[in-house]
Amino acid sequence: MAVKIRLTRLGDKKNPFYRIIVADARKTRDGQYLEKLGTYNPLTNPATIQLDKENTAKWLKNGAQPTETMRTILVKEGLLPEKKTAPKTDKKKKESK
Repeated sequence: MAVKIRLTRLGDKKNPFYRIIVADARKTRDGQYLEKLGTYNPLTNPATIQLDKENTAKWLKNGAQPTETMRTILVKEGLLPEKKTAPKTDKKKKESK
């Protein structure tokens, strides 16, 4: 079973509020989940993140894959290392030389 750490949307129209959850990757965005890890409110300045770091670390250790949005949140919280990316090169410039 592929397990993802992702956001599920709550709140009203144009007033989003998210729950940070662990869910089976095959389930819908707002469907059934395995465990609630915290909340994320992007409307506050700065965005409010409440996260159970102990349980999140446990799920990451057991192989749960975060989505791209959750990866950035977990990097901000210090649970994941920053992803090192190589600088992009322009292949067309190299070919023309």
